[in-house]
Amino acid sequence: MSGLDQPRFSEERLAEIDALVKRYPHPKSALMPVLYMAQQDFGFLSMQTQQMVADVLSLKLMEVREVVTFYTMFREQPCGTHLLEICTNVSCMLNGADELFEHMKDTLGIQAGETTEDGLFTIAEVECAGACAGAPLLQVNNIYHEKATAADVDALIIKVRAGEVI
Repeated sequence: MSGLDQPRFSEERLAEIDALVKRYPHPKSALMPVLYMAQQDFGFLSMQTQQMVADVLSLKLMEVREVVTFYTMFREQPCGTHLLEICTNVSCMLNGADELFEHMKDTLGIQAGETTEDGLFTIAEVECAGACAGAPLLQVNNIYHEKATAADVDALIIKVRAGEVI
């Protein structure tokens, strides 16, 4: 999608959204699932995509922005095929998350928020993923991997680069 193209939901997706909205007393209640749909369809939530979601749900752009900017699972920038997120809040930090994140950066040769040249990996830090008992937590495309180690990260990278499905 070029910068001039306006995102549009497919007719099928619009029908799915319409059915979803009908389950709630107010269209705003469907905002998070619709944002997930938009992110799935367009890869990330550009300002144009956020405006489209606002229009579809008859909301103000600011109402959409409040949700997109609050929750870490929504992305406003494109990312790699595999989004690797390390929780660096207290429990994870005390159990080695900072060292694990440094290992990821060194291994992949990128910094937080960057994507590898091959487009396979983007890495990020997130605040409290709510899995303190499994610290440190590594999320791979929103799937939790608890008690993650450097060996786990290395194995994951090898699998992905070999074309294996993770």
